[in-house]
Amino acid sequence: MKRPEAGARSPENLIKAHGYALGFDLVGIAPLGAMDTAAAFDSWIESGYAGEMEYLPRGAAKRADSRLPLAGAISAIVVGLSYGGREPAGPIARYARGDDYHEVMAVKLERLHRQIEVEVGHPINGKAYIDTGPILERDLARRAGLGWFGKNTNLINPHIGSFFFIGVLLVDLELEADAPFEADRCGSCTRCLDACPTDAFVEPRVLDATKCISYLTIEAKGAVPTEQREKIGDLIYGCDICQDVCPWNVRFSQELREPAFRQREVLHGDARAVATRILAMDDEAFRREFKGSAMKRAKRRGLARNAATVLGNIGTGDDEDALVHALDDPQPLVAEHATWALQQIAAHTVHR
Repeated sequence: MKRPEAGARSPENLIKAHGYALGFDLVGIAPLGAMDTAAAFDSWIESGYAGEMEYLPRGAAKRADSRLPLAGAISAIVVGLSYGGREPAGPIARYARGDDYHEVMAVKLERLHRQIEVEVGHPINGKAYIDTGPILERDLARRAGLGWFGKNTNLINPHIGSFFFIGVLLVDLELEADAPFEADRCGSCTRCLDACPTDAFVEPRVLDATKCISYLTIEAKGAVPTEQREKIGDLIYGCDICQDVCPWNVRFSQELREPAFRQREVLHGDARAVATRILAMDDEAFRREFKGSAMKRAKRRGLARNAATVLGNIGTGDDEDALVHALDDPQPLVAEHATWALQQIAAHTVHR
């Protein structure tokens, strides 16, 4: 994956130039066809590591052959959009602090699609995917030269680390592909595996999602398993730990440039402040504060459950009023975790 040279007018270089002009940090081109990790993905699901994410097994045939999601598709234009990495760690994973990346990237990819049509002089059949269908985006990104699979399962780029979103635009254009990224630059490093608070990695590059804090705070709909609650610490939504410790991010992660990904006001403050704020929200306040946010995925009940769990881990007597109020929450799930949190604070107080 190379940035186009000045004066180069090939279709591939023009596409990349437009992609960079739209704000993408990475742009590469990959051929479509049989996908390298489709069998491993199916095996991963069969092992139960996907947990409640029942949508993942769908579209297995399309996932195995990237030509199938769009009739006549030949090439994939694969892009990466950084969401920072230099901002301080906090209770909300960096990717979710601003506007929903699906929407932000969809707009940019639609613009790229239209600009390609202008360049070639005729309509192009194309379709964008941003975690929105049976596409193995990581496979296509590696095939397009954008990076390698880290031991924490994230795609890592040697120039910007792993704090970036992957988007794919399938097109019925025959384009010259970039050289795939063949190297594995993790070496003997295991910092990401060693740092995981819940021991979610079965082995390098194999994640048991049911133990992952991101899964527990976002995808899981029921109660957080009791044995995992304290391990969540002060994390309310998602987790960046395995990325934070990666040497490639320590050295090469970017300053946040995309305005849409700047942290919302409601998420300012430490974990206790954010958790208390979330627990006080009713459904209307939740919809207002998180309109256009990826955090809507957890719904109010999920966020309030997480907030109560965090206060049980790091809260003090000053947080008891917020938790007592949550005992009357219309969602029993929230009341259950508020009860647990109050018990935890009481136990911590006794042992001080």
